[in-house]
Amino acid sequence: MSQNLISHPPHESHPQFALLLKESYLTHLQTLTPPLQFTIFCSSNYVSINRAILYGSLVEPSIAKTCLKYLHAIVNDGYLVFCGLVSRVVDELYGKMVDVCKVRLIWIVGVMVEVNGIGFGGVVVSLLRRIEGGEFGEGNLWLCYEVVGVLMGKWDVVAVEEPTVLTSALYVFLRVLGDHCRMERSRRSDELVRRETEFCVRVLREQFGLCLNMGRDLIRLLKDLSHVPEFCDIWKDLMLNPGVFRTPEFSDISVLYRRRTSSRYFLLRITPEMEVQLRFLLSHVKLGGQKRHQIWFAKKFLYSPEKETIISDIMRFICCAHHPTNEVLQSDVIPRWAVIGWLLKCCQKSNAVANAKLALFYDWLFFDEGVDNIMNIEPAILLLVNSIPRYMDITHNLLEFLLSLVENYDVERIGMIIKGVSSAFSILIKRGVICSVDVLTSCASLSPILKERLQKLLLSNNEARALKDLQPLQPVVDPVSSVLNTTSDELQTSVVPRNAAEAAGISAPTVACSSVLVNGECESQNIENMIDKLGESITKSKEMRLLLLEKILMLYVSHEGGLEAIDCSPEALAHNLAKQLEVNGYRLFGPVECPSNSLDGDEEFKSATDVVIRVCIFSQNQKILDMLLYWSRSSRPVGAHMLSYALRLAFEAQMAGDKANLHAMDAAMPLLRTHVNAYFAFISGDIMVETVPSSATVDKELINKLIDRTFRSYEYMLSYMRDASSEESPIPLGMQLSTDLLSCSEWKTRRFSVLLHAIFSHLPDLAAGDEHVMRLLVSQLEQRDLVALQIDLSLRSWRHPDAM
Repeated sequence: MSQNLISHPPHESHPQFALLLKESYLTHLQTLTPPLQFTIFCSSNYVSINRAILYGSLVEPSIAKTCLKYLHAIVNDGYLVFCGLVSRVVDELYGKMVDVCKVRLIWIVGVMVEVNGIGFGGVVVSLLRRIEGGEFGEGNLWLCYEVVGVLMGKWDVVAVEEPTVLTSALYVFLRVLGDHCRMERSRRSDELVRRETEFCVRVLREQFGLCLNMGRDLIRLLKDLSHVPEFCDIWKDLMLNPGVFRTPEFSDISVLYRRRTSSRYFLLRITPEMEVQLRFLLSHVKLGGQKRHQIWFAKKFLYSPEKETIISDIMRFICCAHHPTNEVLQSDVIPRWAVIGWLLKCCQKSNAVANAKLALFYDWLFFDEGVDNIMNIEPAILLLVNSIPRYMDITHNLLEFLLSLVENYDVERIGMIIKGVSSAFSILIKRGVICSVDVLTSCASLSPILKERLQKLLLSNNEARALKDLQPLQPVVDPVSSVLNTTSDELQTSVVPRNAAEAAGISAPTVACSSVLVNGECESQNIENMIDKLGESITKSKEMRLLLLEKILMLYVSHEGGLEAIDCSPEALAHNLAKQLEVNGYRLFGPVECPSNSLDGDEEFKSATDVVIRVCIFSQNQKILDMLLYWSRSSRPVGAHMLSYALRLAFEAQMAGDKANLHAMDAAMPLLRTHVNAYFAFISGDIMVETVPSSATVDKELINKLIDRTFRSYEYMLSYMRDASSEESPIPLGMQLSTDLLSCSEWKTRRFSVLLHAIFSHLPDLAAGDEHVMRLLVSQLEQRDLVALQIDLSLRSWRHPDAM
């Protein structure tokens, strides 16, 4: 006797796919009724007979086995079509299927695994998505039990043919085990927990090489199960005895921390219906009109206190698996951070709140620009910032949680975590998601203790310390006040013309992340063409060469992706630029020349090397730093050139004295004039502007900040190169500073004591007390100069440029 495949309310229409299955079954019913007659089907009839076999296997218990035997006889595609149909049934109909048909569905899945049907991995993954977190009903627990049974019973086939299914199942069962270990104890629940634990431990012990591909979220899930004895043993081995896993590439838990978890794992914890509703909410619902959609979503998916545990899964999905398009980002659709804020308020239990916050900030802890996606960390910072001042409790709680997480998550690797969080703040500022950390550290409503802890965190890492002084200048669209630590009013009156300041939107505390995602279609070709033209321009004029070089660099640093058409890695671009210049007689970052007293005799003035240095200083782009790293590894004195540039700026600023108008400066200050001109050109979006806007006032404060930024860029570059060094004992920063300083000490008209004064004024943390710098100082200075320096040190006047 046939049964219904699905059960649905009378007011709902019958699913079209279910009707199509039944129609095919009725069409081929005679073919599937014994005695069977085998035939060769054409492509269209082949799909139809597969639908009929699937429907008959599900609803007709009397002929279910006969249907599958017939399938084995006629199959000509390795079960590809049949497995695709089974996956579609699970995705579209499982929630409405009657229980008896669900039992037969599991049986069919087991058969497809046993015969190694093409696509059986997708079928199992579809079933895994049907396992709901925080759901302790009989149907959900039964599904967990049966899926584990299929995987354990067909272990050899799955491990050889579809090994990724094992890691997908491991992610799901590690996650639901956290729920199942907390549910009310019973004989059946204990058996389920035992089987799930056995499966997870077996995957971890026997297939740990595959588990590495799960990335850092594997650790997040294992920590939630550290109270379970079996996982406690695994945790001890991960921390103390990594060799037991027999995986050469795994030497420490930090290997997992550095690997980003693929978004496909986060989809596993979201049912297809939930995914559809979330994507609709985040793609079509306008901000301000989301309340009824949120109420409906909560009633359907968060209907009981136990369901709060799934909020952490939704958080990971929103942050890492749903990245809005440019059109959505620029529209009035509700942003991801607002939905996350609502979800946090839905949490009532303390453990659910903690897990949700951890899911929100987890990628912050180990953020690496080369591995991670900024869109994964964007919602958290926007929620922090946009909750000020109306929802200060959210900002306060989230920031306190983040800081506590940094201090306590992994004490032995706190340095790695500090670097990750600092890198996250750095990239968010560099990409324009927020203007500055000042929006948090200068917030009057925020706890002074929290602000102090945040500042301490940022200053505890070299990269974070540079964050405050080396915020990248953004042409027009980015507030310049955060770069030079001036207010918006001061900026409009003393640095940038009013119209430029208004165009920049200085008053806006945040900007949309669309600038991160804008894709260009022609940039790779443009860069390629301009590199080819660079050699031609050298033979025509020096000015054309510099203009084209700057255009190449600015296009490169402003473009965030889509350069796959050519090899546009920083190393490749650095090699091509240097080659084009050297073919025409100019060596990029050649030996440091001694500046002449006359402009005509100074060959490094307005050189290609200086153009690269200025772009590095103003943009603070990692790709430019990687190019500098490439040239440095090619035995070019990159550090000496950048230090020489900074020292010359400081020397010319001393000569300028209190002159407030750059137009009044004479030809003895050529580099300073060029640097300030380039600064205004950069923030206005132009290239190689020769004069400062007439409405801008260049005062001594601005010049001092530009010079200090240049020295900080040099210090940051040294730290970056040291961190990127593959040597076990990289050269200490003080030794590198003394080497670069010695290269600059041959200036015929500049006393070495003046150079040292600039070093101690702008790089006190790097120079003061360093053994290598002190040795250089003693070897180069005369007795009278040493005495003078000792007096200045005792008076603590190194920080004041006026002392020069």
